Amino acid sequence: MKKVSVVTMGCSKNLVDSEVILGIVKGEKYEITENAYDSDIIIVNTCGFIEAAKEESIDAILEATALKNKGKVEKVIVAGCLSGRYKAELQKEIPEVDIFLGPQDYKGIQDYLDLPERPFYKRILTTPSHFAYLKISEGCSNPCTFCAIPKMRGNHISKPMEEVIVEAEFLASQGVKEIILIAQDSTMYGLDLYGKMILPDLIKNLDKVHGIEWFRTMYTYPAFYTDEVTLAIAESEKFTKYIDFPLQHVNDRILKLMQRNITKDEIHKKITKMRSVMPELTLRTTVITGFPTETEDEFLEMLDFIEEQKFERLGAFAYSIEDKTKAGKMKEQISDELKEERRSRVMELQTEISFAKNVAMIGKEFKVLIDSFDAQSQNYVGRTFRDAPEIDNEVFFTGKNLKVGEFYEVKINDATEFDLYGEVVQAKIFT
Repeated sequence: MKKVSVVTMGCSKNLVDSEVILGIVKGEKYEITENAYDSDIIIVNTCGFIEAAKEESIDAILEATALKNKGKVEKVIVAGCLSGRYKAELQKEIPEVDIFLGPQDYKGIQDYLDLPERPFYKRILTTPSHFAYLKISEGCSNPCTFCAIPKMRGNHISKPMEEVIVEAEFLASQGVKEIILIAQDSTMYGLDLYGKMILPDLIKNLDKVHGIEWFRTMYTYPAFYTDEVTLAIAESEKFTKYIDFPLQHVNDRILKLMQRNITKDEIHKKITKMRSVMPELTLRTTVITGFPTETEDEFLEMLDFIEEQKFERLGAFAYSIEDKTKAGKMKEQISDELKEERRSRVMELQTEISFAKNVAMIGKEFKVLIDSFDAQSQNYVGRTFRDAPEIDNEVFFTGKNLKVGEFYEVKINDATEFDLYGEVVQAKIFT
């Protein structure tokens, strides 16, 4: 049997694509290996979101073709966003690649490797077995001027609700305890299929899936976020009281230039409603610093808003010019030094906010899902409902004979800016 490895670059949405590819490939003709150096075929699933991600994807392609040139690999397949967007340029610059495919071109991989079609949901998880990502839609129809995703992944296409439910049930049957819903824009879910946005209905239906303890919703686009979504999450037994609400900015002029279809006042009202309905809410957001023409006063307005709202989780990104985007063509670009300096100021403030919130957790007990065991420190590493995997805080705690992938009651006795420390106070509370 030929050995195939898949190298994944970029976000969780790309990770799901790679898991689908692995599910397609694994069978009688091919076996999967995690070691690219031990492969007959390497599939590089690329990211094209920002410049750093593009460079990382190019490096991965060049590393794979170098193995091919040395005779250690037979074929190199390149898929994903970068491949779809820059196919002609890549074919010219890296002719050693056997075939370039776009994102979600599963049929292209099936045809090239002469494979039969397989059920869409029977993917091979590459996350720890107790949590998984579930993509509810593909592409994006929003006109944000800084973003090239619609050019790479196309317009918004929802996955039919019955397929989402089947996939969630399949994941539950595999032992998954937490499902993280992802999309380019979760709030628009269903509009193309059902004529209206039905994320609240999806939440209510997923709440009935047996075996899943936590659901988590990511990438809710602020302009289309409704009170109905808040109420559905608030009333759910399984959806964590955690909302990913990427603002990018709060100054009205900048929001208009970004084409975010929302104002600062509307943002404030939506957040106020969320917190009034769910006092225990963890609110995550992201912001962009150094957007073209951003003044110091406009940046300070965003900084003041962060100070006022005290987001539980926040990420900041220095603006990155994307090819063929409206923002990329704007004349008044800000220097990289100033963009990064402003990003650092945001994160300094958020570090203070996060530390104060974490200190307030000392002495309290939380249900924690164990993700791993750190042999060096002899601590288990897990998360509360307040934390999504890989991007948020972690809980380090002691205990004996605990199992990764299970829930335990943990008492917090110390805190740093982005982590909590504690000890198990109760045996396993869920199976």
